[in-house]
Amino acid sequence: MTSSPTARSTSDTALAQVRLGRPPVALLVPAVVGTALLVLPLLAMVAAVRPAAFTAALASEPVRQALVLSLWTSTVCMAVCLVLGLPLAWLLARRDFRGRTLLRAAVTVPMVLPPVVAGVALREAFGRSGLFGAPLLEWTGFAFPYTPAGVVLAHTFVSLPFVVLALEGALRAAGPAYDAAAASLGASTWTIFRRITLPLAAPGIAAAMMLGWARSLGEFGATITFNGSYPGTTQTMPTLIYQARQSDQDAALALSVVMLAVSLLVLLALRDRWWGTP
Repeated sequence: MTSSPTARSTSDTALAQVRLGRPPVALLVPAVVGTALLVLPLLAMVAAVRPAAFTAALASEPVRQALVLSLWTSTVCMAVCLVLGLPLAWLLARRDFRGRTLLRAAVTVPMVLPPVVAGVALREAFGRSGLFGAPLLEWTGFAFPYTPAGVVLAHTFVSLPFVVLALEGALRAAGPAYDAAAASLGASTWTIFRRITLPLAAPGIAAAMMLGWARSLGEFGATITFNGSYPGTTQTMPTLIYQARQSDQDAALALSVVMLAVSLLVLLALRDRWWGTP
């Protein structure tokens, strides 16, 4: 009987550990310190939350509104990122063309921008007097700022680069050899994309969507710069936490723990696809 890939991987890892022996202190100590640096602040935050404050925060109407808005806008944002990002990622992963490096750099820029700068850029482009926002307002009477649609736009601007790069990695991992084999049999590019590329890359695509969703859920700087923080309209969980911290530290801690719990749930859901552990 042939062993499964997971079993072989586990056996190979165990064998490598036996051969390599114990990890050297020069590597183990920095690893432990790095882990402590990342984990201890989160544990301290959880320990500082009073149960009464946590319950009161969850029961308040502003928190429910902010949580619902955050979940809704992040979900819509991921739908937009999938529609726009998957074709872009496929282009970067499957086609070699002049300017591809420049295109990838342009897609990556929002990842390294300070969030406030991203909000300023959005305002100059899609604000009421912006390059595209002014004609949009004149022709349709609609403006993005200070609306839920503006929140989705801000989330998409900062999340799309993460999604595109993750999708590109998933598409590259799927392997272009299968596409080439199907093309040699006469399949069209669209058929190959639907019938071969997408099914092979589906786990990676799902992981990219969940990571993008978590990134969107935690977006703060571009959102508050472009949309402000108005309860029930543009006030998401991160902006609510920022405001609560200025007046009620206990509430801010409780809301932060809620966001931490959501992030942990996302990482647990991604465990098999991202970390590759059984």
